[in-house]
Amino acid sequence: MAKYNITVNGKKRQVEADSDTPLLWVLRDNLHLYGTKYGCGIAECGACTIHYNGNPMRACTMTVGSVGEAAITTIEGLSENTNHPVLQAWREHDVPQCGYCQAGQIMTAAALLAETPNPDDDEIEAAMYTNICRCGTYNKIMAAVKTAASMK
Repeated sequence: MAKYNITVNGKKRQVEADSDTPLLWVLRDNLHLYGTKYGCGIAECGACTIHYNGNPMRACTMTVGSVGEAAITTIEGLSENTNHPVLQAWREHDVPQCGYCQAGQIMTAAALLAETPNPDDDEIEAAMYTNICRCGTYNKIMAAVKTAASMK
């Protein structure tokens, strides 16, 4: 095992892990940040989406050894007081049903809006299509992203 200094949610953290340990497990098991979920383990469902230097990435296939100096943001670090426009819109539209995919959905939506502040339907679909929602709340997700865009 090696020691890694990584920046998570704006704080420098030291973790001890094998270099090939998925970042997802470091976040959950070492840093006790449980908002990032395990869904498929092959970067297909989006439940483990985090921001890597502001870009949405899948934490299940990214290794701790590959993080380097990047800034990692998890759902816990998106907003200190839960006032991020995406979080507000998610509540307004009552998006979650089971809620399992929601952290990944929210992180993907936040990254989209940071890059494209006023996306059209096609841009929202293109950004969100790889995040799977088992409950099928896609219409609510689309509405929430549009609402969040109007709040910025």
